[in-house]
Formats: sequence, C-alpha cells, structure tokens
Amino acid sequence: MDEKEIFERICKGDEKALEFLYKKYYRMMTKLVITNSGTEEEARDVYQDALIVFWQKATSGNLVMTSKISTYIYSICQNLWRKELDRKKRLSNEEKDTAVSLDTETAERDKIILHCIEQLGETCKKVLMYYYFEEMSMQEIADKLGFANTDTAKTKKYKCKMKLDELVKAQYSERDFLD
Repeated sequence: MDEKEIFERICKGDEKALEFLYKKYYRMMTKLVITNSGTEEEARDVYQDALIVFWQKATSGNLVMTSKISTYIYSICQNLWRKELDRKKRLSNEEKDTAVSLDTETAERDKIILHCIEQLGETCKKVLMYYYFEEMSMQEIADKLGFANTDTAKTKKYKCKMKLDELVKAQYSERDFLD
C-alpha cells in the first residue's frame, strides 16, 4: 500500500489500514519517546494516542495531508510527549514545593512522625512507610498496593503526606522539633 491509498482507506474508516500504519511506524514513533526520557510503555501509549488523534481527524473528513503520514504522526507524538513531560515536571515540582522533610536524624522526630502516621488510614500508612522508610519507588508501591499506575501512587502519597502534615501541625509545635 502506498501513502495515498493508506490515507484514503483510513479516511473511510478502514481499521486494517490503521493497523498496517501502526505496525509500519511503531519503531520510529516509540524511539522518539524512549530517546527522550520515556519508557517503552509510555512510548506505546503516546503512539497509540497519536494514532487516535490521526484517525479522528482523518475520518472527520477535515484533514488535508500536506506531508507524509509518518511526518504528521511524528509531530503528533512529539506534541503529546512534550505535554506529558511538562505534566511530569509540574508534578515533581509540586512534590518538591510541598515536601515536608521527614527527617529521621533524631529518635524524637521519628517518634512524632510515626505517632502521626499511626493515626492515618491503613493505605496512607503503607504508602508513607514504603516511600519514606523503606525507600520504595513509586512503581514498587503501585505494584505492592495494587494501584493502577505510578501516577495513582504519586497522587495517593501526596494526599497522605498532606494529611500527615495536618496531623503533625495540629498536635505538635515547632518546639517539639527543636533539639
């Protein structure tokens, strides 16, 4: 199949042509994400999302191709991956901005933190203990607790940390943390 035929078939809703396209450009499109700090799974997701965008625009009848299909899909992948990297950067900055150092230098601080963690729900307890004390990665925590993905684990950790901060502030003063 040549480019023109593939495009015409996709415009008519031919899923076989889309499948052909998926396989033809898979390596090229996923390499873009992988070489730019992405994982194989993220690359696959971005490529699938890009093909959905392409499919929707093509089947709407409003898409006029002025470049090769691969160039068009590649630019969609680039844009989607750039947005994902921006989102990740914002998430990590939010975590840094709101980070309360769970400083374990003194036994007294440990006691205060652990006392407050014990007052949290079971899931929060586990997330915070795994992350701060067992130093597990978000992926390990997501797997261990059956979360859908690392984003879910990050969100849960953030919310639990906020609850912990509130408990510590409500029950202790700054003097309690001074040596």
